[in-house]
Amino acid sequence: MTHALPTLAVIGIGRISRPMVVRLRRAGHSVTVTNRTPGRALDVAGETGACVVGTAREAASSADIVIVSLTDDTAVGEVYDGPDGILAGLREGATVLETSTVAPQTTRDLAPRVRARGATLLDAPMSGSVELATRGELTFLAGGPREALDRVRPVLDVLATRILHFGDSGNGNIMKLAINSLLLSLATALAEALVLAERAGIDRADAYDAFTQSPAAAPFVLYNRDNFVRPHDAAIHMTLSLVAKDLTLIDALAASVGAPMAQLEASRRLIDQAMAAGLEDRDGVSVLAELLRHNASARPGQPPGQIQPSRSP
Repeated sequence: MTHALPTLAVIGIGRISRPMVVRLRRAGHSVTVTNRTPGRALDVAGETGACVVGTAREAASSADIVIVSLTDDTAVGEVYDGPDGILAGLREGATVLETSTVAPQTTRDLAPRVRARGATLLDAPMSGSVELATRGELTFLAGGPREALDRVRPVLDVLATRILHFGDSGNGNIMKLAINSLLLSLATALAEALVLAERAGIDRADAYDAFTQSPAAAPFVLYNRDNFVRPHDAAIHMTLSLVAKDLTLIDALAASVGAPMAQLEASRRLIDQAMAAGLEDRDGVSVLAELLRHNASARPGQPPGQIQPSRSP
């Protein structure tokens, strides 16, 4: 006997969650979508046949599994609360997958409120790029009850090749921030190394290709090649403003547990300068190399805000 697939809702349609909806629909799931900017929900619905609703409450009330993907802690708080919020619409027995990158305490505070509705909350932020989301090769970093994770694993298997469980609520968020801290340090080092090679006379593309054939050739380095080599054509994987938001969350977590973060401080100085230059809507990784190029060649007194996209040599 075949069992009906669980019904799904995706609340928040962004760069990563959009290809997730595409994959879930191709796998045969009924998916309801909503977004505070309706155009994004209508766009993905037009491509996939997903159902569009106007509020988080409507979306949650339609689903066995609710996938939430929002920008920050403030957005998460707003979408759960109120007469049109997620909590008002949750079905008894539903599972909420909170995939947003937020502070661990945010999901720890939400978990008992979701439980009071007869549902279960898992913090399940994702690690990976748009390309990996499109291929169903994300990594989910989960915190919360293992039995709930086991129930939703068949759905996550459509989206991910790795599903890692770290115990209690909030621990998935901790691991996401730790990984993002590592990637942020790698992005800063990558930008510095590339500009160093360029300034010393090595062709930009040749230098980057050497990185991809070196012991430093992590997936992060591989999938960011085009953005670093051709920054004028950079596809935005994650805006600088979101990188800065994550840096603030990492900093707060480190302060709360007394973890020294010397690399984070070095990255913060560069990111703060890029934000002050008005680059918050640029790709948050490749723009760091652009800023370093500008700093290396700027005339005395020239403000960072005059950065223009560089072209490959």
